[in-house]
Amino acid sequence: MTKKRKMPSFMGPLIAVALLFIVLAIATPDTFLTVTNIMNILKQSAIYECIALGMTLVLLTGGIDISVGPMVAFSSCVMGVLLVNGVENAFILIIVCIAVGIGCGLINGLIFTKLKLPHPFVSTMGSRQVFRGLALLITGSAPIGGFSAAVKFAGAANIGDVFPVCFVIVIVLCVILHIFLTRTVLGRNIYSVGGNKEAARLSGINVPRTLTFVYTMSGLMCAIAAVISIGRVGTATPLAGETYDMDAIASCVIGGASFSGGKGTVGGTFLGAMCITIIRNGLNLLGAQTDIQYIVIGLVIIAAVFVDVVRGRSDEKSRMKARAVAQGEA
Repeated sequence: MTKKRKMPSFMGPLIAVALLFIVLAIATPDTFLTVTNIMNILKQSAIYECIALGMTLVLLTGGIDISVGPMVAFSSCVMGVLLVNGVENAFILIIVCIAVGIGCGLINGLIFTKLKLPHPFVSTMGSRQVFRGLALLITGSAPIGGFSAAVKFAGAANIGDVFPVCFVIVIVLCVILHIFLTRTVLGRNIYSVGGNKEAARLSGINVPRTLTFVYTMSGLMCAIAAVISIGRVGTATPLAGETYDMDAIASCVIGGASFSGGKGTVGGTFLGAMCITIIRNGLNLLGAQTDIQYIVIGLVIIAAVFVDVVRGRSDEKSRMKARAVAQGEA
């Protein structure tokens, strides 16, 4: 009996991106398919891509991180406060930003694993408020600007005056994370923990350490997003990133990741984040008001979660059928 070939997981989001391009090219023929707008989409997607890549690692373990937006804001605001206090060296500012992001992610991971909380939603919900409050506190609730061109390079510079550097950074991160997840022991352990934590523990995997690692990586990706954000908007804003968590989660789920853990790819997340960015860009070109944009993105998130639930039920039925066949053969 010929085994039915399964469609690659990235095909769904790839088709979605293609359809969005076709629909928006028809709806806004004079603006959407211009070089300027396409490059703008790549720039806009860079922040979402970085955060979503970190979220992918978290979702692979069956977790969630809703503190990513405040982490981006807090990391960038620390840079702003240092600048106000006379630290102008771009290297120092960026390194400190990266360190703050890693530290925030590490705190999230340790709170969840060491305090043995029932779900990471609880720990990251608390840290979300803490990081947002700290960002507001250290800046006096006001945005900080005046960053040098060197600091803004990652988010503002272009290659050949056209192709954005920030998107090159995204491509490099995607390649590194893909190799990490598919070719390293720790990467495979992340999938194992998401598939079955108890089985992973019994096989010798240090589950708490693996979980702490993925939340730390989420913090690192948020810090990179913070550096790009400063280049994009020119300021460190304490209220930045209000929708980053939902956009990142939607990007991952659209790309094939599952809330139950153990499923997801870097390529799928990349395409999922592109979907979210293209939708936002298209709504802006169509002149949709902010409230309409919130409604549309909300519906997209609901649809993505519904697809994940249906996909999970289908996989469970397939597993049950396979077990029944195996028992019958036995």
